[in-house]
Amino acid sequence: MPGIIVGIDGSVHSRRALQWALNEASIRHTPLTVLTVSQEVAGYSGSAVSYPGDQERAEKARDAAQEETDSALEMIDTASRPPSVTVRAVSGLPSEVLLDAAAGADMIVVGSRGAGGFKRLLLGSVSSQVTSHAQCPVVVIPAENA
Repeated sequence: MPGIIVGIDGSVHSRRALQWALNEASIRHTPLTVLTVSQEVAGYSGSAVSYPGDQERAEKARDAAQEETDSALEMIDTASRPPSVTVRAVSGLPSEVLLDAAAGADMIVVGSRGAGGFKRLLLGSVSSQVTSHAQCPVVVIPAENA
């Protein structure tokens, strides 16, 4: 998918990534896709395992992502917005979904750490996987105090 992809998960890091991606998409006059991933459980083989309710969780994640995106767009005047902003929610393993979505993208943007995990890590597992395996440029937005 062409344009800029930004992965968000509701964390402070991802909000900063969303704001940066909105500004960059505006400057480049390119579409922005905001992608949130409803985490599925990894099975024994390492692939995602779907459960009843995954679709409902993805819909709730999409609603939250849309609300967050709308809030961020309100801070930007209409003339300075990207040509299009699409919000998507997908169930799966976050790094896999982001990497798949970034195929053909101009750039992928992620926060340095997400909502889960260990507070002392400088780089989260998703951002680490994305920077290691993406086929397009990756921007990792650091913590505010970094």
